[in-house]
Amino acid sequence: MGAAINVHEFAMAMNDGRQQSLSAYRGKALLIVNTASRCGFTPQYASLQRLYETYHDRGFEVLAFPANDFMGQEPGTSAEIRAFCDTRYHVTFPLFAKISVKGNGMHPLYRCLTEQSGFNGPINWNFTKFLVAPDGRVVARFGSRTDPMGRELISRLEAVLPVDGGEAAATAR
Repeated sequence: MGAAINVHEFAMAMNDGRQQSLSAYRGKALLIVNTASRCGFTPQYASLQRLYETYHDRGFEVLAFPANDFMGQEPGTSAEIRAFCDTRYHVTFPLFAKISVKGNGMHPLYRCLTEQSGFNGPINWNFTKFLVAPDGRVVARFGSRTDPMGRELISRLEAVLPVDGGEAAATAR
């Protein structure tokens, strides 16, 4: 499970339009999250920021992918999304350009996450989370209701955080 894809193979547009290869995050544990500014789960931005601040120095990144796929809950432009995240939640983790996480326009990253990661199934709502080991393998999936600072997510994250030499502490399976 989870070995079918490697997220490091993808390049994505950042919120400011620059292209970013996800291979730049090789050696780090990642939490990939589809986000929205007008959702009941939007306050999870605060938990994501806290999680990022807690574990960033240990080789962890949150990668946020705004998506407007659920009831128009992310209608803003890139600049509006950035301003919202900066002012409301003081987000310092990487914010990518808005993408689609379902349907015909689904971004290839999310097609792989939902069809080839070993944690398959459609994205049902905003703030679905995929935990990625430092080698680029998806090792866990969490639904919208899972708080980023919840014990379940944190224990899985701690199991894959890099240790000396950038290798994973364990295989979180």
